[in-house]
Amino acid sequence: MSKKLILFVYGVLLFVSPAKPQDRTFTLMDIINMAREQSPFAKQAETTKENRYWIYRTYKSDFNPQLQLSGSVPGYANAFNDVTQPDGTVRFQSVNQINSDLNLGFEQPIPWTGGVISVNSNLQYFDVLGDNVTNRLWRGSPFNLRLRQPVFAFNRFKWDRKTEPLRYEESKREYVEELEAISREATSRFFNYLDAQINLQIAQFNLANNDTIYRIEQGRYNIGTTSKDKLLQVELQLLRSEQSVVQAQLDLETSSLNLRSYIGLNDNEEFGLLLPEDIPAFEINYGEALDYARRYRSDFLAFKRRKLEAEREVARARGERFETTLNATFGLNDAGPQVSDVYQTPLEEQRLDLGFTIPILTWGRNEARMKSALADQRLQDYVIAQDEQNFEQEILTQVRQFEVLRTQLEISKKSDEVAQERYDVAQNRYLIGKIDITNLNIALEEKDQAKRSYVSALREFWIAYYNLRQLTLYDFAEKRLLYKEEE
Repeated sequence: MSKKLILFVYGVLLFVSPAKPQDRTFTLMDIINMAREQSPFAKQAETTKENRYWIYRTYKSDFNPQLQLSGSVPGYANAFNDVTQPDGTVRFQSVNQINSDLNLGFEQPIPWTGGVISVNSNLQYFDVLGDNVTNRLWRGSPFNLRLRQPVFAFNRFKWDRKTEPLRYEESKREYVEELEAISREATSRFFNYLDAQINLQIAQFNLANNDTIYRIEQGRYNIGTTSKDKLLQVELQLLRSEQSVVQAQLDLETSSLNLRSYIGLNDNEEFGLLLPEDIPAFEINYGEALDYARRYRSDFLAFKRRKLEAEREVARARGERFETTLNATFGLNDAGPQVSDVYQTPLEEQRLDLGFTIPILTWGRNEARMKSALADQRLQDYVIAQDEQNFEQEILTQVRQFEVLRTQLEISKKSDEVAQERYDVAQNRYLIGKIDITNLNIALEEKDQAKRSYVSALREFWIAYYNLRQLTLYDFAEKRLLYKEEE
């Protein structure tokens, strides 16, 4: 009997030993930190965040003054042009001329009205070239002040000031949410690998255990204390155990590749994972969770932005019914054969015009455009209201499920301990001949199932934990916000 016990201890040692020599072991937090810092998905999230920052900077620059230099230097033409004669007739005459211009302007948008005011200085040079004719002329404006103001039109600046800051703030919160989504996915892949690791340990233990049992049954068969049927049953169980080890090794390799690719781990060193059994103790109140979600989630900012965008389209449709623009210019200008003539004694320049386009017959197009925008606004109100309700329901479901998962985890852990103890008892009773192989196999299967159920309960708990963090941007375990508005 002592030899049998030695073989049994040997099998147990195989179970508690790793499947292969491992250079490192990682905890759940180790895997999550690597995923958040070096995974391709984390880099994508960081790049998206940076891109949206520069989009916001582009929006901000639209409100700043712009200094622009424009012109055509040189502008040369050699062609036949129609030239109106003093008596009103037209002659097509060959011309060879240079017509260049240069303008330096300082523009400033007016966000409150949607207009643009600018200060400009321009210079134009005209020269007709020929065999016997040289006609040079300079014309310019040392200074002029221009105003271009749409009247009763859609004001893009006004609506951008309402929506773009919301969009940028939304993008910053989406970045934090994306990191939490990466944590949740890393947790899922962590447990995929852990399942494979534990399955391999179970398969190796069962193989060693079934080999020991087979040898015991052979001895019993040889002395006539067991039947051929039971011996064959044990041999079949041994063959299945060998098959399970091969499959478990393949599953471990596959899950290892999936985990490595996600967290950005490129080396080939073997590693193992530790069960995350240190469960944080905290309570979650639905009202508190909903309050954090409303204050910090990007979705609730998106609800507000989508309402404003629907209002924006109504304002756009209303402003496009009539096109009216006021243009006003005041400044100094002059002309002469020399460039200095432009700047010596310039004369006053004044221009004022009000351009408009009034649709007389549109066959209901303007009304249809307006009705369409109003209908879309109502639709957005309904959709947003439903989205808000669905989101609140999701938080309520997650909070209630979380407490259930905690209870299930406690039960699964206790079941695992009981099943392990029952198997140890059954193993000892089998060795002394008190129970047969069938009852031992039942205890073995229950032990394995209890272990897998416990690991599954751990998986569901941690995934729900990081899902709740993503939904509320709040860590209830450490009692801290995951997003700070001043960032």
